[in-house]
Amino acid sequence: MDPELIKDCVHCGFCLPTCPTYLLWGEEMDSPRGRIHLMQQHVEGTPITDEMAGHFDACLGCMACVTACPSGVQYDALIEQTRAVVEREHVRPPEERAIRAMVMALFPYRRRLRAMRLPMRLAPRMAGFLARVHPSLGAMADLAPPLSKPLRLPPLVEARGDRRAVVGMLTGCVQGEFFPQVNAATARVLALEGCDVVIPPRQGCCGALALHSGYDASKFAERTIRTFQKAGVDTVVVNAAGCGSCMKEYAQGYQVRDLAEFLVELGPRATRHPLPVSVAYHDACHLAHAQGVRSQPRELLGAIPGLSIREVAESSICCGSAGTYNLFQPGPARELGDRKAERVRATGADLLVSANPGCTMQIAAAMRRAGEEPMPVAHTAQVLDASLRGLGKVHT
Repeated sequence: MDPELIKDCVHCGFCLPTCPTYLLWGEEMDSPRGRIHLMQQHVEGTPITDEMAGHFDACLGCMACVTACPSGVQYDALIEQTRAVVEREHVRPPEERAIRAMVMALFPYRRRLRAMRLPMRLAPRMAGFLARVHPSLGAMADLAPPLSKPLRLPPLVEARGDRRAVVGMLTGCVQGEFFPQVNAATARVLALEGCDVVIPPRQGCCGALALHSGYDASKFAERTIRTFQKAGVDTVVVNAAGCGSCMKEYAQGYQVRDLAEFLVELGPRATRHPLPVSVAYHDACHLAHAQGVRSQPRELLGAIPGLSIREVAESSICCGSAGTYNLFQPGPARELGDRKAERVRATGADLLVSANPGCTMQIAAAMRRAGEEPMPVAHTAQVLDASLRGLGKVHT
């Protein structure tokens, strides 16, 4: 924990109304400035106690406080450093260690996720039993999305018409295995806008899940860097907010752009066909707060004829997904997910649009729990794809 970064906090309290856990519990030590106070205590010699670790673990790492802070406190860097210290110095109970080890041994590995496809089909029926075994197992079953047919993209998707750019595309772990239709739509949209899309076939995890959970992400990062350097691309386009945020931290020799960010910079060329649909756009935290990408998705969606955007109340408050948070902290994650789903339903929109697979699973699960007809959820890429291809409707 960097003492100089800690000193930047003047404890003004602007972060309090933006912090999801402070919103839930009103507890000072579960606010950003409270956690920074605990960090200072540790720097001054206080060991990591169970209670201290609990307050750090309860943080979603959503970075809403970074957006709100008038003093420029780098809470994002501080909480990443702190999580790493907690994992090194704090001894967790055996049951908790086992759950964390299982998640980190499974989710960053595409082949292992692929092997989980059949169990995932059965998971919703076993959610109650699994929750009794351990709340994290119940959360995994609750979050499991309906599985799409496996889809493998070619190593190169060529530009339609004159080539305007050559980009690499990160397919991601959870995105690639659970939402392959999002990757396919992303590649088509980029190609229709005049990009050669290079998709290295043996991509590994970018390291986001490890980094945001306090584990060493360097091996994942190094492999990802080598993969795209070998592919010979200068720009990598990412369609998952958490992955994009992580890759922007360590990118070397290439630029990383979120899909919406890149398309706005490139400018439109392909014809937008009408889509008569109302859309509730969800701001993923690692897109809006960590990357500062807010206006670009709205600009892209707003340029589609017939489409209307309905804003979600409390848009800056996290949905509770936050990488592995909804697996390690299922109780508060569920509360936040239910709160977000209620705000989304209140828009009366036909379609929810999200730019992060974790958010998609989290909010969809909350809608299912409410027992109402679930609102379909799509990625920005899928909406653009439907418009550019003149499909007349969005296929989720």
